[in-house]
Amino acid sequence: MNVKSRAIITAIEGYVPEFILDNEMLSKMVDTTDEWIMSRIGVKERRILKEDGLGTSHLGEMAVKKLLEKTGVKPEEIDMLLCATVSPDMMFPATANIICDKTGITNAWGYDINAGCSGFIFSFETAAAFIETGRAKKMILVTGERMSSITDYTDRTTCPLFGDAAVAMLIEPTQQEDMGLLDSILHVDGVGRHYLYQKAGGSMYPATEESVKNREHFVYQDGQTVFKYAVSRMADVSVELMEKNSITSEDIAYLIPHQANMRIIEATGKRMGLHKEKILINIEKFGNTAGTSIPLVLWDFEKRFKKGDVLIMSAFGAGFTWGSMYYKWAYDPK
Repeated sequence: MNVKSRAIITAIEGYVPEFILDNEMLSKMVDTTDEWIMSRIGVKERRILKEDGLGTSHLGEMAVKKLLEKTGVKPEEIDMLLCATVSPDMMFPATANIICDKTGITNAWGYDINAGCSGFIFSFETAAAFIETGRAKKMILVTGERMSSITDYTDRTTCPLFGDAAVAMLIEPTQQEDMGLLDSILHVDGVGRHYLYQKAGGSMYPATEESVKNREHFVYQDGQTVFKYAVSRMADVSVELMEKNSITSEDIAYLIPHQANMRIIEATGKRMGLHKEKILINIEKFGNTAGTSIPLVLWDFEKRFKKGDVLIMSAFGAGFTWGSMYYKWAYDPK
């Protein structure tokens, strides 16, 4: 009998820029305070890529190079590379292609995936499909964002949120029946285009002098509406996944939530019946790194995970996109 291959993360590396933009510095740029930001969002500082001429591919390149060095895998062994991002270097070519070129990955193909802050869970599901069918054997999934490039630092409601980072993970097949990506529930609802978007720069509203003057190339968010959707959707889909797989709160080692807002994270954990120590959070030091935020937590807390740990990963993002994943960690701390 053929045993189904499952996708497992066999190694993970991350990269964050050196420059730290903290709340004190931000309060000198816009009308805000550390107390206001911490009470509403939970972000103390965020990493920012300051250098001109560098984009998301630079962050991804650094993460991939660290991953290859850590694992001893040669660039030519990689057969596919996906990049989840909402802040690509350019409209085209794909940032995935640029990362391949910068890291010497010459035998792979790949492309970008844009699913907002759900970028990781959508792209990991995609990667798993290639692994499970045998179409790919050794993949790299990069999640990377230079969110500072599309953040309006005159808008006090959005500029405290975002930071820059990239994470690269090696994804390979396993025949261990109860390991890796075991299930997921993913959703989209196009109503989100009215409440969370970047208006200009695409084919509907190409760049013009007026669009630049009106600051339409930055993130726009109707915060109250997005918050309401995010709280209900992230919590509902996580509980649905638990019920579908007969998972109790005791079974879960950790919830890895999208790092958007402390209140959304806490509401999701509460609905799932989880104690605070089971909810992994690093929003305070990295901010919201969009689709990179879940992998950034995985990288940050990697040494805490043990083989067989049940992880529930849950996200909500522009689109609207949202979903939850049931994953069993595949290796012990190294």
